[in-house]
Amino acid sequence: MGKLSTHVLDVTQGKPGAGVAIALYEVKDGARTLQKRVETNADGRCDAPLLAGDEMRAGQFELVFGAGDYFARQGVDLPTPRFIDEVVIAFGIADPAQNYHVPLVVSPWSYSTYRGS
Repeated sequence: MGKLSTHVLDVTQGKPGAGVAIALYEVKDGARTLQKRVETNADGRCDAPLLAGDEMRAGQFELVFGAGDYFARQGVDLPTPRFIDEVVIAFGIADPAQNYHVPLVVSPWSYSTYRGS
């Protein structure tokens, strides 16, 4: 079986995004169901896969990153309302036997992601 993982990179400071709150939702028939809440470690990663083993399944998911709260804790002068607050990455898992790594590269003004392994 594969696994789902993520990490956060703060490109404003050129360092891992430590202490970023992340929520994982499964989306089915338009309804979101919370699967897990975690926080990134000092390396900007989660201590364990978000999904692995029997939890890993095909379907639609969302990762919600608390980027705005993270930047506020870093002392970044943010406007009200924040331009980037919660970052929602909606993605699909087609083959649960594969690894899906969904990182977030973020600043207070932009973000990007990609599918890693």
